[in-house]
Amino acid sequence: MSTYSILMPFAPTRPEQALPFGAFAQWSSAHRLWQGQATLHEPHHTFTHLAASGFRMPVGLGVTLMPFRHPYDAAIQAQSLAVTMGHPVVAGFGPGATVLQEGLLGAPYRSQLRAVREYVTIVRGLLDGEPAPPPGEFFTCKARLTRVPRPPVEVGLGVLRPGMARVAGETADVAITWLTPASYLRDTVIPALREGAESAGRPTPRVVAIVPIALDRPGSDPRDAVLTANSGHLSLPHYRDMLSRSGIHVDTADPRTAAEQVLKGGAFLAGTSGQVADRLREFADAGVDEIVLNTTATYARFGVKPALEELEKVLREVSS
Repeated sequence: MSTYSILMPFAPTRPEQALPFGAFAQWSSAHRLWQGQATLHEPHHTFTHLAASGFRMPVGLGVTLMPFRHPYDAAIQAQSLAVTMGHPVVAGFGPGATVLQEGLLGAPYRSQLRAVREYVTIVRGLLDGEPAPPPGEFFTCKARLTRVPRPPVEVGLGVLRPGMARVAGETADVAITWLTPASYLRDTVIPALREGAESAGRPTPRVVAIVPIALDRPGSDPRDAVLTANSGHLSLPHYRDMLSRSGIHVDTADPRTAAEQVLKGGAFLAGTSGQVADRLREFADAGVDEIVLNTTATYARFGVKPALEELEKVLREVSS
């Protein structure tokens, strides 16, 4: 049975801005509070502020970007966060867009999949107290992490396409997806995860799908919601390729038609709370273990209160 979690639908500029969502995550039926990479206020610090304010719950990072930190620092941050929250942590990672890699590292990773495999293997090994792996092409870590009593830390990997899914199956505890239709997860991502896990002789990672949603509002066009929350993603080649594989054609020269295709293809869910809940159950039926409700569009267009109200309505529907 799938669990339901929520995403912090914005990047806080000050940590206190996250308090309403921390309170909601702690007091509602939501399983976990997630946050993606932010450059305005570092997500580990935001979660720490929530804990210091009395809001402690399971949290997930979906995902932080590898060029920002060495895998040893990534493991320290994840372990520290688990100690601070007093609850399990999913530490999710991804390589980021090639333009980001070039801007921070001087050049993109020569092999995205090999870089990710090395990074996740090091972080997972450090958190498990294993000896350091041999030096890699992209990452080397000869140190060991001092282990302390803490809740579990799962290492996650952002997954959009079959190649990355196979790497996640080989190395990660969790595969984290974004803007991926349920049918694409069922037919493409999850079989590739199983293939990777079987080749490595390990269990298939849990699947976490971060799903954008927006409830109907008078005079509001759902295409606007899609573009508000995902116009940046729709401009990136790896997202367009993933959507194309799922049968959704994205024409960047015609954004509103692209948004309509995203809605029809089930990558973004809009409608009444009952309609959205029914579509979310398709993700559960596809084999998704944790469904993360993403109200970024509603927050950006209408503010905190409507976003929280949508989360409450949808959580009530899926639990009924």
